[in-house]
Amino acid sequence: MQLKETRKELEKFAKYVVKHSRTNLTKSNKNVSKKLYDSIDYNIKTNKESIALFFNMVDYGKFQDLGVSGVKKKYNTPYSYKNKMPPASAFNQWVVRKGLKGTRDDKGRFVSRKSLQYLIAKSIYEKGIKPSMFFTKPFQKAFKLLPNEVRDAFIFDIEQDKMFFPQNMNKN
Repeated sequence: MQLKETRKELEKFAKYVVKHSRTNLTKSNKNVSKKLYDSIDYNIKTNKESIALFFNMVDYGKFQDLGVSGVKKKYNTPYSYKNKMPPASAFNQWVVRKGLKGTRDDKGRFVSRKSLQYLIAKSIYEKGIKPSMFFTKPFQKAFKLLPNEVRDAFIFDIEQDKMFFPQNMNKN
């Protein structure tokens, strides 16, 4: 079974979700390195009995989308920091890309990049990461329309498949 029309509808759905997820990342200033933006993609796999749609992105995308509860501030998310802070070194390139070099504290003292990385990691550990829903919102919006369109396309594909409905068989 080819499922051409069903595949077309799933591709429309997936392209919408990818496009709007990327737009949401950019609009919410969460597109610093473009690594997450560039990683958002989809894959449709078909075989004789089924068709499946998969969305892909780098691992930390789910934490940006659904958020992470900190030890002091909680969000409605399945992810949380408990007793281990994120590594400060993970923020090295982020600090550079954001142009936070030469930062001074409230007393005018210079704050090294290493100290700044530690302070950011500590803040995220305590306050968490607020859910951005950059992926979830476009997925849910497109999904509301998906069932009828996919059902209709699937029915069309089945009716076109000569093996499924032989000539001498009544379709009713």
